[in-house]
Amino acid sequence: MTAPGGGPGAGDGGAVPGPPPYDYLPDGLVVADEQHRVIVWNTAAERVTGIPAAAAMGKDLEDALPLDGPEGRRWWSCAAPWTSLPTVTGHAERLLLVPGGREVLVTSRYVRTDPRGPVHRVVVCLRDARARQREEQSRAELISTVAHELRSPLTSVKGFTATLLARWDRFTDAQKRLMLETVDADADRVTRLISELLDIARIDSGRVVVRRQLVDPVAAVRRHVAGLVASGLGEDRFVVEVRDPLPELWADADKVDQVLGNLLGNAVHHGAGTVTVVVEPGEEPGSTAVTVLDQGEGIPPEQQARVFTKWWRSGRRGGTGLGLYIVRGLVEAHGGTVTLGEAPGGGAMFRFVLPDGTPELAG
Repeated sequence: MTAPGGGPGAGDGGAVPGPPPYDYLPDGLVVADEQHRVIVWNTAAERVTGIPAAAAMGKDLEDALPLDGPEGRRWWSCAAPWTSLPTVTGHAERLLLVPGGREVLVTSRYVRTDPRGPVHRVVVCLRDARARQREEQSRAELISTVAHELRSPLTSVKGFTATLLARWDRFTDAQKRLMLETVDADADRVTRLISELLDIARIDSGRVVVRRQLVDPVAAVRRHVAGLVASGLGEDRFVVEVRDPLPELWADADKVDQVLGNLLGNAVHHGAGTVTVVVEPGEEPGSTAVTVLDQGEGIPPEQQARVFTKWWRSGRRGGTGLGLYIVRGLVEAHGGTVTLGEAPGGGAMFRFVLPDGTPELAG
């Protein structure tokens, strides 16, 4: 492959060892000169198009990179880069087809040495359309998941409220209370889903704000356990172990609660047997570690790499598949880590470590 301005390393006083810099680009790069000949065809262009550089270099761009539009028309004859008006500087990204029917996202730029002169270089950027398809599939899955998760509680809310409005006098106070409690629980479920979606948006955009304060992790764990016991679970199902001396933990109390709620909720609903929570100093000086272990079936090794990704579910029970993704995002926003392992009894073991947080970092 040849550098656009001459041989390899042109202009730097000598040859540059190794591949040219543009071979490190993640996107395909193709450059043609004023004679329409291909002078650059990087490694990513080979991967995206399936056309080797040796078969493209030195050829006419239209022959080396034949592109067809969705309607079957040859795109270069429509684009006509070398005969286009001086005001045309290229084309925005569009979906085109290379030989074999492979879909590729193509962006082009026309370089002129004189703003009104002839085209000196045609620069083409190529991206694999499968990445775009994965993004669209992810969005479709989001819409499907949200619609499914909202439909059930909203159907319940609508059913009970319509029934109460139409037949209020026919129900006893106890029946009315039961229906209103169900409506209240379903409203909480919708609120949790909306909160999860907002958390996802903040994590994906890197806008998670950590407001540090002095947090007692042991008290936080005991509070969550007490809440689960109050909801009807047996007190003997939980064991809390504290290994002193614990360092001071400066963290976002609400986000620590959210992480604990997700991990304990998973251990209860997807695990089995006794749920053990261990609070202890972390491996790094000043860090705090919390480990949640259950005695369930555990998570198969082939699935463990996907546990902290969006939409992962155990396959046995429902849920949005967002909880563990949010856990990882909130822990990492603190500068910490979260890992998955196998509990001694064969169940799942989740462990998160929060680093030393000092009052100076409190915001």
